[in-house]
Amino acid sequence: MASIIYSPKDIFEQDFKNSMRGYDKKEVDEFLDNVIKDYESYIEQLENLQAENNRLKQQLKEKTPSTPLRSTVGSSVLEPHQPVTQSATNFDILKRISRLEKEVFGKQIVE
Repeated sequence: MASIIYSPKDIFEQDFKNSMRGYDKKEVDEFLDNVIKDYESYIEQLENLQAENNRLKQQLKEKTPSTPLRSTVGSSVLEPHQPVTQSATNFDILKRISRLEKEVFGKQIVE
């Protein structure tokens, strides 16, 4: 992730030189105030998302079994109540999708 160059404080304290045909200082200040508000909002959202991400990672660690997952190669079609895990093969997933399509579309697929 790219590093942040300016903090809200840096934006607030930035001072621009006046020139003969420069911008309206009041308009620039109003715009920068809005940029600061957005910037602070993004920082807050980022911190909230990082905290949520860490919380979810911790929950996942607590729920993950300590025993290694067994291979499902050659196993039958996954049951609807079984979650698709990393050990499920593409073949198993395709068989399940096929079965679900038959349930949903019925005779349309058979014909």
